Amino acid sequence: WIRPDLPPKCTWDVGGKCTSPHQVWRPNRKGVFSSVLEAIGDTPLVRLSRLEKEYGLKCQLLGKCEFFNAGGSVKDRIGLRMVEDAERDGIIKPGFTIIEPTSGNTGIGLALASAVKGYRCIIVMPEKMSQEKVNVLKALGAEIVRTPTSARFDMPESHIRVAQKLQREIPDAVILDQYRNPGNPLAHYDTTAEEILEQCGGELSMLVAGAGTGGTICGLGRKLREKCPKCKVVGVDPEGSDLALPVELNQTDVTYYEVEGIGYDFIPSVLDRSVVDKWYKSNDKDSLLMARKLIRVEGLLCGGSSGTAVSIAVQLAKELAEGEKCVVILPDSIRNYMTKHLKEDWMIERNFISSLKPELYVLKFILSLDITNQLATEYVPRILPHRWMDMSVGDMNLTSPISIPPNMTCQEALDIMRAQGFDQLPVVDDAGNVMGTATVGNMVSSFTAGRIKWEDQVSKCLYSKFQKVQVEDKLQTLSRIFETDHFAMVMGPTLQCEYDSPPLPPQNICGILSCVDFLNFLS
Repeated sequence: WIRPDLPPKCTWDVGGKCTSPHQVWRPNRKGVFSSVLEAIGDTPLVRLSRLEKEYGLKCQLLGKCEFFNAGGSVKDRIGLRMVEDAERDGIIKPGFTIIEPTSGNTGIGLALASAVKGYRCIIVMPEKMSQEKVNVLKALGAEIVRTPTSARFDMPESHIRVAQKLQREIPDAVILDQYRNPGNPLAHYDTTAEEILEQCGGELSMLVAGAGTGGTICGLGRKLREKCPKCKVVGVDPEGSDLALPVELNQTDVTYYEVEGIGYDFIPSVLDRSVVDKWYKSNDKDSLLMARKLIRVEGLLCGGSSGTAVSIAVQLAKELAEGEKCVVILPDSIRNYMTKHLKEDWMIERNFISSLKPELYVLKFILSLDITNQLATEYVPRILPHRWMDMSVGDMNLTSPISIPPNMTCQEALDIMRAQGFDQLPVVDDAGNVMGTATVGNMVSSFTAGRIKWEDQVSKCLYSKFQKVQVEDKLQTLSRIFETDHFAMVMGPTLQCEYDSPPLPPQNICGILSCVDFLNFLS
């Protein structure tokens, strides 16, 4: 397979000896467009004056609103650029299929171009990415293949390797490969950076941008190195990603983050980190709260990665003086996240915001249990006076479960459950990842349906739809989880199963709670 982190072939240097191989292309926003593709680029730069006042900034904080592109994101630029470069070079022709591994926005940009130009388009993306992106891609006529979020980039089931497998199997299929394609940074070197310089009168003191493939910050940084060398280029990388320098910044126990479109577990070939003056790490809570604030305070309907960049920018911009300009890239729109951080319920479940009206949430929870109105009437007066929602998960009677490895047989798992009095056991792999739970109900139903034998491994019949909570999380968080999930994994110390060989690494599972456990505790 072709690795996405091979050394780049680009010959660009800070001295500017190597210039862009393509002419600068600028759309003409006046008159009638021949197609929607002409509505890509030339996005507005908006002053975030309300945030300036709130954070006490003396400088101008300016947002480059890339969600005004035709497909709703900054990736429209590279989608069109890569397609037109490939057409010019004879790499793709009428009747060909475009395949791309992506977190979604590049896929939408390519699907948009494919729809207008008549190509078949197949998008391979991790399951983490929002359903809204899937719906838009399907509406544009693209075919979707989902891959496990947990798969590293070099694993056979990763979105990159699955895309390459499809490309080998489908005749006349091409992967334009945003991770290695020079058109990715060139699109921003030639257009986005030129627009920013023109809009800022050729002078800006700081640029702040998140990094995904790195094409945006690389293309912008190279142009600014040449035309505005005093400008400080700041890269923002989420906790759990490996793009930041120095590498010590990337050391964390975070293995998953909610913000989409930024961060990777490898260094894409197109990312030239030499143009970034300093890297900063971001976290989900600050990013998503800022994204919601951008909507509420500035009226900018942008997504989570926009909040990531702005949450860092408002801190760094405090060092800038009056009259100086700080430009922040706002990559995509809220359209892709209508069922994620735009929803208060989704934010509450992840402990990013707290419930302001616990009485309403407990009523909704009780009614969701399908119990009679009489029972609900009996429960409500008994529960509400105690204000249980501010209690922590650790206040419940937790029993430490035994973790078992995925290669244990179903019969062995049943024997342990019978001996210990459990009806479910967490299944943990050698790397310490919780894969799911082995439950009596799931095993019995799988056995009676003929899908497993008792000597089969428990990995064949796992129940993997679960949420994690911490012992210090509030019970209001737990109540939100039980509206959609059957049980929750409580993280803390655990026991080790005597069958483990070799021993599993220490886990943090201190209990498994079901909806019935929760209701019993409340009553």
